[in-house]
Amino acid sequence: MATLLNVLESGQPEDRLALVVPGGPRLTYRQLREQVWRGAEALAAHGVRREDRVALVYPNSAEAVVLFLAAATVATAAPLNPAYKVDEFRFYLEDTRARFLLVAPGEGAAAREAMPAGGEIVEAALDEHGRLRLSGGRGSRGGVEPPDDDDVALVLHTSGTTSRPKIVPLRHRNLAASVANIVPHYRLGPDDVSLCVMPLFHVHGLVASALSTLASGGTVVIAAPRFNPFEFWPLVREHRPTWYSAVPTIHLAALGRAGNERPTGTERLRFVRSCSSALPPDLMRRLEDLLRVPVLEAYGMTEAAHQMASNPLPPDERRPGTVGTATGVEITILDDHGRRLPVGAAGEVAIRGPNVMDGYEANPSANAEAFTDGWFRTGDQGSLDERGYLTLRGRIKELINRGGEKIAPREIDEVLLQHPAVAEAVAFGVPHPSWGEEVAAAVVLKHEATRTQLLAFCRERLADFKVPRQLYIVTEIPRTPTGKVQRRHVAAALVEG
Repeated sequence: MATLLNVLESGQPEDRLALVVPGGPRLTYRQLREQVWRGAEALAAHGVRREDRVALVYPNSAEAVVLFLAAATVATAAPLNPAYKVDEFRFYLEDTRARFLLVAPGEGAAAREAMPAGGEIVEAALDEHGRLRLSGGRGSRGGVEPPDDDDVALVLHTSGTTSRPKIVPLRHRNLAASVANIVPHYRLGPDDVSLCVMPLFHVHGLVASALSTLASGGTVVIAAPRFNPFEFWPLVREHRPTWYSAVPTIHLAALGRAGNERPTGTERLRFVRSCSSALPPDLMRRLEDLLRVPVLEAYGMTEAAHQMASNPLPPDERRPGTVGTATGVEITILDDHGRRLPVGAAGEVAIRGPNVMDGYEANPSANAEAFTDGWFRTGDQGSLDERGYLTLRGRIKELINRGGEKIAPREIDEVLLQHPAVAEAVAFGVPHPSWGEEVAAAVVLKHEATRTQLLAFCRERLADFKVPRQLYIVTEIPRTPTGKVQRRHVAAALVEG
């Protein structure tokens, strides 16, 4: 049987540090297991049962990990972004049918206000001794039955890039399979220290940075509630991680605070991982030059309990501009009719494997569209080379259709990023009365440059129909809480706004 309890009890030494929060709790594996079970028993005393959904509203913290594991042990965990407003909380709480809401004492006002009638709000936190304390409780502790591998451990929503967010139910076996793929791929072990800078209410931080490290017997250092570039290198200097995983936005921000010399505290780094958004090859090169370790771009999504592909550690080849090869899943490329395409051909990336969800919750039309002969269609356009390295070209529904010409916006991003004045670039489609769509782009500058100069640079490197007709120079690119760029949101903010 493969459950999160098995992941947590896979032979790690009891006295080894499992979780470290700078300036806060430090839990050994023995203490972590004790507090997870204590939390599960306390939730059971509140009347929580296997079929229940337990919403959690916590920033990155020891509580975010302990309470997630406790809720997944006795029921299904539904972690939510603490930054949501009342209406957003109301949507997610109602959509997940959460009967219980876990919040820190005195915190989570918006979530409390949004909790549907009949739901129960429970305050929970670790005390100064690292013991979990929960408010209320109607019965005695005990009587918790360990979950089966087929039980749903976690529900999350898709990002809603092109439609209403869909519920992704991830079973214990999905999460355990994902962890089992990640640990050997990066050769994680008891000596590893992961610096977790990604939110623990999404799969990137939860599965890659936290659960995979715990499964390997390593130590998770949980950074501040939100990423702060001013605090990143001091944390590295103090805790000397062996690896960390982040989105390119965070890598770029950290790089901007690093100076020209290799930062102190990076001597133990084995690798740096990048996922959840395309990593520009130039940013990869600059990181490797500074840190003197391999930077490995990976490919993950919620529906696959995170990782599907990754570039490998040396001595195997890592290929800039690709997301590497399949890790524990099968990857193929499909055409519009669901037929598998040959090596080198571009089409829709499709996957299958034990980490992939069984289907969206209560959404038969989305499932009919997403699955073809057992393959999950990711919605991403890409191609596989002769060695199985996957190159992504963008979301299919974000392709720009200019008079029948299909333009991958990532191609335009990468050209703009080659300009020495450009720090960030995002291309997107905007409506056009004759062509259907026209190309637009937004850039953040690191040095002075004019629109005329940037467009001339594009004309030298792109076919005329791909050159942006609208170019916005902005101070920042709109992003999701996990650092992802959603091109339609950029378009809405800059064009419609």
